[in-house]
Amino acid sequence: MVAYGSAMASVLVVEDDANVRTALIRELSVRSHVVRSVGTAMDALREVTQAPPDVVVLDLGLPDLDGAEVLKMLRGISDVPVIIATARDDEPEIVRLLNAGADDYLIKPFSIEHLSARLAAVLRRSVRSGPTAELSVGGLHIDLDRREAMLDGEPLELTRREFDLLAYLAARPGRVVARRELLAEVWRQAYGDDQTIDVHLSWLRRKLGETAAAPRYLHTVRGVGVRLAEPDPRP
Repeated sequence: MVAYGSAMASVLVVEDDANVRTALIRELSVRSHVVRSVGTAMDALREVTQAPPDVVVLDLGLPDLDGAEVLKMLRGISDVPVIIATARDDEPEIVRLLNAGADDYLIKPFSIEHLSARLAAVLRRSVRSGPTAELSVGGLHIDLDRREAMLDGEPLELTRREFDLLAYLAARPGRVVARRELLAEVWRQAYGDDQTIDVHLSWLRRKLGETAAAPRYLHTVRGVGVRLAEPDPRP
């Protein structure tokens, strides 16, 4: 569901205050958005998994889990844009949330006009940065909409993270992608352990039928990052 700017985005409001939730549903619906709402973290995770929205408005003060923890869990299952709604006017905390994968934030109380403007901006960025629906590098073919990957006509059985990693690299063929960039864009983490990347690359190489010592598609550039490139046709 995409018609950003003038109409219809699917918005999931995660807010435990019933009065605030009702007001947001009413005002966003008047502005032609399709709005669903939940009051707990677990319901939010279930909604994002079963019927992914275009954007999530996430309150931090939830009854079952802190919103910061919910953000971390959301980033483990989805790249859906997330706008944090918080009463915590604490700059270090806001920076931490943005580094953890939030796309924007609002300090409570906020006006519906302010929220609408932030929604429009986040959704425009989402459309602009959206990748091509299909990617091909050599015998590797990736369908981003279906989340399917094929190698030489045979389907690859990939985990969610393996698929995200492969797709990110395949969208940048021939370019060395820094490990810090992979952590930020694939893992949605500002900092992390390089071993996490190494483990996933090792699993991915195995499924592509190659090794670090004899690479075909995935080439490690020591001290820099990883490059995905079409295999050399020469024997």
